[in-house]
Amino acid sequence: MQIDAMHPGPKPGSPIRILLADDQPLFRRAIATLIAEQPELTVVGEAENGLEAVEKAHELRPDMVVLDVQMPVMDGVEAVRLIREQLPGIKVVMLTVSDSDDHLFDAIRYGAHGYLLKDLRPDQLYDLLRAVMRDETPLSPAIAGRLLAEFRMGQRGGARETSGDPLPSARLRTVVTDDPAEPGLTRRELEILRLVADGLSNKEIGARLSITEGTVKNHVHNALEKLQLENRIQAAAYVVRQGLARRTG
Repeated sequence: MQIDAMHPGPKPGSPIRILLADDQPLFRRAIATLIAEQPELTVVGEAENGLEAVEKAHELRPDMVVLDVQMPVMDGVEAVRLIREQLPGIKVVMLTVSDSDDHLFDAIRYGAHGYLLKDLRPDQLYDLLRAVMRDETPLSPAIAGRLLAEFRMGQRGGARETSGDPLPSARLRTVVTDDPAEPGLTRRELEILRLVADGLSNKEIGARLSITEGTVKNHVHNALEKLQLENRIQAAAYVVRQGLARRTG
């Protein structure tokens, strides 16, 4: 299939177009019904496995694909890899029943924009889907805690190697520096990435630092560009792996 690098996203005032993929029809229909209650969200298609999700993503060109992790024919991890390679402008959010899912790191490595547990309340689901379209990367709190714990374990030499390194060393080569003239992070960018690693949203970071949400978004974007990272999850992992996270306790 051809790679489609152009995807403008929803037009101003238009609803966010979502493709749902889950092999359980009742759950898929329940999510579709909930999303239909929100005027700014709309389900444009459904799929029952990862292969069908990839095919329908090409056909429908949604703004976002919500993928179950465990599906027949092709699982959600392989589907996110193909969608992100072939349709990089589409946001992808993973859904899972357990925060101990071993596919977490693979989905992040392939560029998933969020990773959510299925026990979310409807209002939480709505907020997190909106956050994805604001270029934030939502994680359920339990998943965020496990992710950062595993990366900290990796600093002590205990990280597992079975699924590969979600952040290859070549992508961590940028040196953080206090000198803005150097090709590294500025003090403000590093400060904001530390708060990203704490799980704060752009709005919460702006309130903490007394700057606008738009300014936070610009700093995050610039930092990701410098570090050659795709999203906030990978940025949080970078902060932890480089020993730059705020010390707690």
